[in-house]
Amino acid sequence: MDIARSNKAVTFVGIFASAFVMGLFIIRLEVLGIAALFAIPIGLVFLYWVLQKPSNALDLTLVCAFFAIGAIRYLPSLPLGLTVDFALLLAIVSAIFHTQLKTDFTKLKNSLMLVSVIWMGYNVAEIVNPEARSMAAWFYAVRGTALYMILAVPLTLLYANKAKDLDRFIYLFMLFSVLASLWGLRQYYIGLDGAENNWLDQGPRSTHVLFGNLRVFSFFSDAGQFGAGTAQAGLMAAILALGPFPIRTKLIYAVLSLLFFYLMILSGTRGSLIIPVGGAMAFLFASKNFKVMLGGLAVLGIIFIFLKFTLIGHDNYQIRRMRSALDPNDASLNVRKENQKKFKVYLKSRPFGGGIGTSGSWGIRFSPGTFLAETPNDSWYVKIWAEMGVVGLSLHLTILVFIALMALLKIWKVKDEGLKQKLLALFSGYVGIILASYGNPILGQMPTGIVIYMSWAYLFLAQDLDKELLENKT
Repeated sequence: MDIARSNKAVTFVGIFASAFVMGLFIIRLEVLGIAALFAIPIGLVFLYWVLQKPSNALDLTLVCAFFAIGAIRYLPSLPLGLTVDFALLLAIVSAIFHTQLKTDFTKLKNSLMLVSVIWMGYNVAEIVNPEARSMAAWFYAVRGTALYMILAVPLTLLYANKAKDLDRFIYLFMLFSVLASLWGLRQYYIGLDGAENNWLDQGPRSTHVLFGNLRVFSFFSDAGQFGAGTAQAGLMAAILALGPFPIRTKLIYAVLSLLFFYLMILSGTRGSLIIPVGGAMAFLFASKNFKVMLGGLAVLGIIFIFLKFTLIGHDNYQIRRMRSALDPNDASLNVRKENQKKFKVYLKSRPFGGGIGTSGSWGIRFSPGTFLAETPNDSWYVKIWAEMGVVGLSLHLTILVFIALMALLKIWKVKDEGLKQKLLALFSGYVGIILASYGNPILGQMPTGIVIYMSWAYLFLAQDLDKELLENKT
């Protein structure tokens, strides 16, 4: 009887204490307190789900990569820029403490991990670069140049290495690209909201509203990143629409491809045009279907002639914008060439560059007034060249080409036609992105960086995935 009374007393005290804390929340924080009462338990349940499996945390990483930058415009006081780091950390924590998980570390015994470690090692060595101005700048900038790569690649290889994981990755990429496209259509046809206008007023308006025409940026960091993202999604959807899938699936991908390419045009990003063109050529070569290759080259030739040698549709601003990408006398192109000449002179005596985080936005923040901070690089490769020198750029390009060649060899060995088509879509998207990164600093930005790093992992898992599907069939 005493034990029963004691248990009742403890329960009563617990309920009273909980009610008291809830009351304090409501009294002290008012509306925010009420919101917190609902948000905290939901957040705990969500955190529990994420920690159940490292693959759940990788899904969260994709979510953060797509939405965090756009959310900053609405919640500028929150450190949402670090959410990708937090999600990857959760994946590591989940892997460490998930006792029932059997980790096959042989998945890491491949050349992709080797070049990832080499690249990370070079980035770490840049800490002692005598030209570097700030350790804090290195910390912030290295996340995009190497840290996300060295985390996302092994986590995908180890914990999201099944055919169903590849399918989920493609599904999430397409889903988030659809949401980004719908958000972009709202911006173009309905108008911008207060947060988006406020962001434009802080500086980007001069590059995102040209001659009264909005360059759609959706919830991405800018129109350039959005244009590249939708171009990659459009290319992948088009390739999947050609795959050995049910008619309904092929039609869905075909419609999505048209939607994504339309948003690419609305972004006004001329450099993104190389993604479907270069990526399509990579697909045609990798597929080794010479009849399709000839047809594809003919279509690309017609598009080139339409843009280069005709004035059809020239009254449309978006078409004029795309057409200017093929103009060798374009003013923007000439400015970039002049800046690259300046970089060449500056870096002639600096083979290891000026240090990671010394150019672009991080350079303006941590080393204002310096040459690298004040001279726009306007290119991912020029950024690498400026910060890591000709040595770093040579190493980086070698790694990117090596990954592409190894991926191609692995795809050619795949027997399952459906899997091969999915891998060809990832491969072509990757080739398109590395080509477009010459004109814009795309590769290390979100969400493109995470999408590419996870794509690499699946390309190098090609034989394992093919074996799994074969075993399932037999």
